[in-house]
Amino acid sequence: METLSVDATLPGRAFQHVEVLTQGAPDGRLRVWLPLLDGIERLGVLGVTVNAAVEPKIATGLIGVRLRRFAALVTELIMTKMVYGDTMVRLRRQSEMGLAAEMQWSLLPPLTFACDEVTIAAALEPAYQVAGDTVDYAVDPGWTRVAVFDGMGHGLRSAQLAALAVAAYRNGRRADRSLTDTATLIHDALIEAFGGTAFATAVLAELDTDTGMLSWINAGHPEPLLLRNGRLVRSLHSRPTLPLGLAVTGRPDTTITVGREQLQPDDRVLFYTDGVTEARSPTGVFFGEQALVDLLRRNFAAGLPAPETMRRVVHALLDHQEGQLTDDATLLLLEWRNTNTDALLP
Repeated sequence: METLSVDATLPGRAFQHVEVLTQGAPDGRLRVWLPLLDGIERLGVLGVTVNAAVEPKIATGLIGVRLRRFAALVTELIMTKMVYGDTMVRLRRQSEMGLAAEMQWSLLPPLTFACDEVTIAAALEPAYQVAGDTVDYAVDPGWTRVAVFDGMGHGLRSAQLAALAVAAYRNGRRADRSLTDTATLIHDALIEAFGGTAFATAVLAELDTDTGMLSWINAGHPEPLLLRNGRLVRSLHSRPTLPLGLAVTGRPDTTITVGREQLQPDDRVLFYTDGVTEARSPTGVFFGEQALVDLLRRNFAAGLPAPETMRRVVHALLDHQEGQLTDDATLLLLEWRNTNTDALLP
């Protein structure tokens, strides 16, 4: 299996834009590059050599249909075999993965998802050493629930903290508990396991996909950003609660506030950890919220898929720090597309 650059090759462009592209082969035949897609998750590209005479039929003819079906079959085989062996996992890795990162990636859901109502795209860096940051989500009829966690510290202990937070989150979510009850469950689990010596900031959110009503809890985390038509509308503010698992003395106000925002069709909400906006260049300059929003706007304007937008944001962060992130950086983009127009009528 040949490794090709995403940013400097024609197959890389097919990967970025999720489109079928062709190029001439040295022997006078035609090389067709087809994205390998599991849903909207991009696994790579498949190169198939065909007779150059069929090029006009690739876009709309039977040969094009057969090539796309073949690519879908290859994708299905890859996804099936990855469950039973490590060969494909090894081929996709570019360096050795740390133990904490191995734990985190084994718990993650697919980082991309799309249906008629929502699109979700997430990214975590540094991919091979990530520890305390993690994301989770669930999409069910009428509801989409997402969470972003930033666990205290680094290394294996931080990964254990994040893993427990996600397990408690899933437990509360699958029991159909409210946001406040789920946050309390996570907090209590972290207190029991770590005795108040380790904590995680988090945003827990749920979207009513019939009406577009977004509800969320902020536990000491950066505020989500509401984006509309590619531009920042505002940060989504709610009265924050303390980080989950943090033990405090005395009797502080423990009231958990749920924020609410009515989304409009095609609105996007960006959840992120402080390792994104607080990424420093070698000269000490923060990446910052404005640079993040500008980068998202340019990619949205270019019509790029959400997963490609997240990939480019990650590369911009790495470039800003010259390839050496000093903290985990995690993003999750949630887009709502209203399919029930009656729900928005007064």
